[in-house]
Amino acid sequence: MQDSILRLTSPTTDVVIKTHPFAEIVYWGPHLHHFSPQDAQSLIRPVANGRLDVDIPLTLMAELGHGLFGAPGIEGHRQGLDGSPVFKTVAVEQQCQSLSITAEDEHAGLRLTSELALDESGVLVVRHGLTNLREQPWQVDRLAVTLPVSERAKEVMAFHGRWIREFQPHRLTLEHDSFVIENRRGRTSHEHFPALMTGTPAFSEMHGDVWGVHLGWSGNHRLRAEVKTDGRRYVQAEALYLPGEMAIAEGDTLWTPKLYASYSAQGLNGMSQQFHRYLRDNIIRFPENKPRPVHLNTWEGIYFNHDPEYIMRMADEAAALGVERFIIDDGWFKGRNDDHAALGDWTLDEKKYPNGLMPVINHVKNLGMEFGIWVEPEMINPDSDLYRAHPDWVLALPGYPQATGRHQLVLNLNIPEAFEYLLERMSWLLGEHPVDYVKWDMNRELVQPGHLGKAAADAQTRQYYCLLETLGQRFPQVEFESCSSGGGRIDYEVLTRCHRFWASDNNDALERNTIQRGMSYFFPPEVMGAHIGHHKCHATFRQHSIEFRGLTALFGHMGLELDPLTVDEHEREGYRRYAALHKQWREVIHHGTQWRVDMPDASTQAQGIVSEDQRQGLFIVSQLAMPDYTLMMPLRMPGLAADAQYRITLLDHPNIRLTGEGGHTMRKLPAWMEAPQTVSGEWLMQAGIVLPILDPETAILIGVERV
Repeated sequence: MQDSILRLTSPTTDVVIKTHPFAEIVYWGPHLHHFSPQDAQSLIRPVANGRLDVDIPLTLMAELGHGLFGAPGIEGHRQGLDGSPVFKTVAVEQQCQSLSITAEDEHAGLRLTSELALDESGVLVVRHGLTNLREQPWQVDRLAVTLPVSERAKEVMAFHGRWIREFQPHRLTLEHDSFVIENRRGRTSHEHFPALMTGTPAFSEMHGDVWGVHLGWSGNHRLRAEVKTDGRRYVQAEALYLPGEMAIAEGDTLWTPKLYASYSAQGLNGMSQQFHRYLRDNIIRFPENKPRPVHLNTWEGIYFNHDPEYIMRMADEAAALGVERFIIDDGWFKGRNDDHAALGDWTLDEKKYPNGLMPVINHVKNLGMEFGIWVEPEMINPDSDLYRAHPDWVLALPGYPQATGRHQLVLNLNIPEAFEYLLERMSWLLGEHPVDYVKWDMNRELVQPGHLGKAAADAQTRQYYCLLETLGQRFPQVEFESCSSGGGRIDYEVLTRCHRFWASDNNDALERNTIQRGMSYFFPPEVMGAHIGHHKCHATFRQHSIEFRGLTALFGHMGLELDPLTVDEHEREGYRRYAALHKQWREVIHHGTQWRVDMPDASTQAQGIVSEDQRQGLFIVSQLAMPDYTLMMPLRMPGLAADAQYRITLLDHPNIRLTGEGGHTMRKLPAWMEAPQTVSGEWLMQAGIVLPILDPETAILIGVERV
């Protein structure tokens, strides 16, 4: 048995795999300092009473053919035959911390290639490739990645959501059966972000064992956490195929999306920090090594009302506020006066722009800003020249009427002519104009997506990838944002082709606190678009102070979403101040270690970022609702150097009310706010600082600097 035991190791995490006769992970947990392959013999299982008379392995493919009886990792058939494969290992190759296992079922005519790689960050990346070895196609119904987790993992955390309310966390205790997330909307979706975490009961930001997984895939998906009747537990993730959508021809290989997995012994923060480090080391790439520029997007400022002279005045004011990238949103192309028409007609509206885009672009560039523009290439309006010329280019099944969403249909990227049309139009836009940035939107779900009479949601996603890849190769200087009615297409696979996500169409600072915190579990701040919107939110009509809006947008890739010409001087000064504050701290925000802080009162939310060298830290405390207690609980500041001394500074705060009506004294400030104070890192981490009493929907910003 010892010869079949292999280990993948990192400073924080180890994965031990038994490779023969079947591939099975026998350990995934903390780094083992004294490991020997013979240790794995302690995990040889007994045979349960009243069951099969042989041991049932929980293999990488979780085949039903073993008698596992849980959710299998593979389902399919060859016209009713070869539908219960069991894969036996035939070859194993290990290179450093990467492992490739080849297994076959000669009776079913299938080969399985499993690739596992454990990164230095502690993130495990797994995918499977299924090859058909016979002439007749093998119909794939399911192909999933299965990872065992500890029997201690009795609690599950995942996300739900909807448009303008993404990344809403929820939890449940899982003692028996399964918890399943399914998405059939044709994009990553607002409703079911493809990730879940499972861990020891009551795991928190700072405490507990946590196993987190994320499926890097921008289409339909299914995730599962399951408890078998024998007590073993596992998580599973897969692309979800529509009926008849996926068949493998002889010699072809179908690869699962990559599953990214992280084990942490330090709660959710440890998990997130491993994912963040992995992304920064392996996936996030910007065209230039420069700070992330502060944005101004025109959408909530002018919507479809484009006037080049007015837009250039907006650019003047944006530059004065400290904006570094100016983006023209929807409404610049022919016939686009509202959202009923013109998608697909990617030529300039010469009525709005009689002199072309270049006067505006040159003006923006002369002000020292980069220029960006909005597109939605995957969509087509029935009221468009393109649809009138090519109604057959719609992604649909024949014989069924297609319902519009936001008055639009979906362009079938599997049609070569349609794909080439978009490639030519986007190449015109990016090739004949000095565009630095593209906000790429996708504003509807896929209903009955079809090509040549068959379901084609998976193929549509792959063609979108291909289109974005091709444009990225042609125009490597251009940054792309993934936007899908806000946060509807956010995952690691699309991040390999883009540079930023629009987290939500909702700029309401109160809602953004939850949305951005949820997104932070899997993504670092530099790829999370976070804008300061109008004082009266266009999505919720809730009103917030410039201080609350500014501080909420600070911990991401900051921007403004408004018309700067129409705001009063107090608001204008606030935009200027928070843009400058973001620039001052963005090196820490975009490269430091992020910490979400456990607070005893759920109405109080706290987080911080500490620089890599532990010399600086930035912490925000947001009061989301009325606190439960009359006094605020102390803020502990994790991630600092215990033996260092830090100066505490209040960097920004609302006008904290110290007196009530009639001059009655209501509040006193904490001592550290009255006079500068220097405290050890150990004290700040273990004891912390007391907080002022905050009104609902306000926030304060605290800096710590090593002295």
